[in-house]
Order: sequence, then structure tokens, then C-alpha cells
Amino acid sequence: MPAHVGIIMDGNGRWASRHGLPRSVGHERGVEALRRTVKAAQKLDLRYLTVYSFSTENWRRPVSEVTALFSLLKTFVNRDLDRLKNEGVRIRVFGTKEGLPDDVSALLDRAVRETADNTKFNLGIAFNYGGREEISRAARAVALELKAGRIGEEEIDEQLLASKLDTSGFPDPDLIIRTGEERRLSNFLVWQGAYSELVFMDVLWPEFGEDSLHSALETFASRERRFGGLKSGAA
Repeated sequence: MPAHVGIIMDGNGRWASRHGLPRSVGHERGVEALRRTVKAAQKLDLRYLTVYSFSTENWRRPVSEVTALFSLLKTFVNRDLDRLKNEGVRIRVFGTKEGLPDDVSALLDRAVRETADNTKFNLGIAFNYGGREEISRAARAVALELKAGRIGEEEIDEQLLASKLDTSGFPDPDLIIRTGEERRLSNFLVWQGAYSELVFMDVLWPEFGEDSLHSALETFASRERRFGGLKSGAA
């Protein structure tokens, strides 16, 4: 069983199009899939789950769709926060607040603050997130410490840079799942996912649930992770 699973939730728009529905309905069904998946992850005793809910590149979408995505985030947090809190879920938010409406930023802060003492399950929400942008911010933080004389050049290593990433405190993902028939990471956890197992699924995100998650975990369990070493039994 992986300690940390990341999910690129893709396919809301395609699901809506195939059912002759507006894209906004696809996003609404995507929120339902997220709710199912968080419950399934808890049931399967996962400890860390990170979902890619809004990327820094999503700003290129029509304003109406961006606004709808923000509204759905607000609906999810307002509807589910108390339940998640009572279930021992700790929420972390990865990404930058730059450009976010004040009410969205405040809501994310509230979710983090009100669940900060929970330890049973860790839910990471990558919102207004981009892996390269995250690494750039971490590099700037290291550069500022170097300039201020708080660290020396010889102290700069992978561990130091990782400590400046948004995901500090989360283990690197063992498994990254992408739904929606695409086969790429799309700037999701690019540092942390260096040795993640990747599972690409043709299921569209609104159709995702416990069975889909279980299938991805079975695929993960069938693989041998070598981290650059030799396959078991190799001479």
C-alpha cells in the first residue's frame, strides 16, 4: 500500500461533452467524485492523498469556467469541512495565493487552520499550483537565506530545497494517478514525483470512485520499485 497517492483529476469537460451537458455540470460531478475518492482513500487506510484541483495554467481557460471552479471549491469546503474535521482529516493547500479572490484565499486558510491538529488522514489540495513555479519559489527562499548569511553554499542540497517546497512534511508520492485518457503529468508534483509509479486511466474523473482507486492500487502493488537499482534477482 502506498503511503502517499497523488491524483490528477482530469476529464470533467469531456465527460460533460459526451453526455451533452455543459462543462460546469462536469465539474459539479467532479466534486462528487472527489468526495467519493477521499472517503475511499480513508476506507483503504491511505495516509496521504493529494489532488490536483486547479493549476497555474488553468487561468488560460474562459473566465466563466475559472469562476465556476472557484465556486465548486467553495461548495466543497463549506459542505464538507465539518465532516472532514470530525473524521480526523488534516488539510494542506499547495500552491500560490497570487491572483486568487480574497474569499477563496480566506476559505483555503480556514480549511488549513481548522484541521491543523488532525492526524488520522492527510488531504493535500493543489490549488493554483504548478510544479515548476513551486520549485522556483523554493529556490528563491534558499537564495534569500544564502544572501542573509543564514546558510552556506555547502549546505544547499536536495533535502534543503525539498524543505522549502509546499509539500514539506508530506512524503513523496509513491503513486500518481491520472484520469481522463491523457498521458502526462501536466506540471503536477514534478520534483516530488521523480520516482513515483504512474498509472494512467481511461476513466473520466466524474466516473472515478472506490473501484477505480482500488484498481490503481492493485496496479501499483504489481510493480517492483527499484529507485535506480537492479531488478530483483538480476546479476
